[in-house]
Amino acid sequence: MPAAPPLDPREPHIALDALRHRHAEAGDRPTRIRVDLDALTHNLRALRAHTGVPTMGIVKANAYGHGLVPVALHLQAQGIEQLGVAFVEEGIALRQAGVTVPILVLGGIFGPQAAQFIAHDLEITVSSLSKLRQVEAAAESLGRKATVHLKIDTGMERIGVHSYSAGPFIEAAVASPWCEVKGVYSHLASADDPESPMTAQQLQRFLDACAHFERIGAPMPLRHLANSGGVLHFPQTHLDMVRPGIALYGVLPDPASRPTVDLRPALSLVSQVVYFKVVEAGHPVSYGATWAPSQNTRVVTLPIGYGDGYPRSLSSRGAVLIRGRRYPIVGRICMDQFMVDIGADGTAYNEDEAVLIGAQGDARIRCEDVALDAGTIPYEILVGLNDRIPREYRGGARTG
Repeated sequence: MPAAPPLDPREPHIALDALRHRHAEAGDRPTRIRVDLDALTHNLRALRAHTGVPTMGIVKANAYGHGLVPVALHLQAQGIEQLGVAFVEEGIALRQAGVTVPILVLGGIFGPQAAQFIAHDLEITVSSLSKLRQVEAAAESLGRKATVHLKIDTGMERIGVHSYSAGPFIEAAVASPWCEVKGVYSHLASADDPESPMTAQQLQRFLDACAHFERIGAPMPLRHLANSGGVLHFPQTHLDMVRPGIALYGVLPDPASRPTVDLRPALSLVSQVVYFKVVEAGHPVSYGATWAPSQNTRVVTLPIGYGDGYPRSLSSRGAVLIRGRRYPIVGRICMDQFMVDIGADGTAYNEDEAVLIGAQGDARIRCEDVALDAGTIPYEILVGLNDRIPREYRGGARTG
């Protein structure tokens, strides 16, 4: 790497003599998300080996920012047993894209949409007697049975029948002429923390509720309880199927989580330097003049901001990698751009790649690191990256 030239405020704003043309196609945006499908394959295999039971891959929220349809098609090509989404619209999009594996819609159903679930062969979360009746009515009107999973609330207090009063609900579902009970499930509230005592309590409540199937002589449906935290930390929750979400994408759900499975991050977020200048000591950078260098320094601009879902809370807190070195974000992150201080001795040219999430050389910025700097959780970082950022898919079987 060439040594940085002496610092001079008269340096040109655009260092044409240092510009490295990459011959990108017209219209290519310098900011993009790269999704490593081989990492997804590795993670699915590792999770399967760890649990020994079928896997429901959770692809809600645009597959945690990785791209709903490409990820679902890839997981289908890998033989995944089931997919899970949050809303009926996500399930319909997958059916229209050619996804044929079973899809469970995990969210609470909106009554007028019940017929859409059945028409598109989507499995339905039934969370109360009244919801069961709505599904029955829709199924009867279509002349087709609905496939349902019964939701038991074991402590989340979100949706689902309380475990201690689930008996009549289970009996009604089993007796329904228009519903086939394929599964019964609950959701763990604190499994991201391996030391939380709540998970054991929820497991016992869930098993107590499931025992009602045996009491009435009904076949036991698929029992599924373990989210990513359950998969990683609580093998007793694996039961008949597991539902990994963020772990499937190679990211730990919480700082307290333990890497009990060898996972590989599937997503990288990269951009390129589009502007370079020297900022003199005391001259503030960006909106609100919240940061100024104490001495002359080199500052570069990257074309990504909170309009892309990159958190504004990373202003003067986050970092990026350029030429294998970690540099701080300075000043407030703008809607479409932000600035990086590469220091008096730093070197960066226009079109140099900058890594916001991912690896460059021996250095790495993990999604978990970004979340910690932003004061949030990795989930919010991933799902916040919106469709203004193009996505590239590497590796894997090409499907669709």
